[in-house]
Amino acid sequence: MGKKYKVVFDREVCIGALACNAVAPEVWKTADDGKVDLIGGTKRDDGKWELVIDEEQLGKNKEAADSCPVYAIVIEEVEE
Repeated sequence: MGKKYKVVFDREVCIGALACNAVAPEVWKTADDGKVDLIGGTKRDDGKWELVIDEEQLGKNKEAADSCPVYAIVIEEVEE
């Protein structure tokens, strides 16, 4: 079994640069307000969104996180 990772997205910080959507449109959908939504994500109590992914999905999500000019996307390894 491979490692799991958590994509954490702070939508309040998002400025709608859409760089994440450009590199991974299958994960980041442009919303009506000009920001993005994390497809399949779940809203946490702190207002951030998260999605657990596997190693196969890590590359495109890391690229999306690295492309964000305001660091609204963070990838964390899930401890098992």
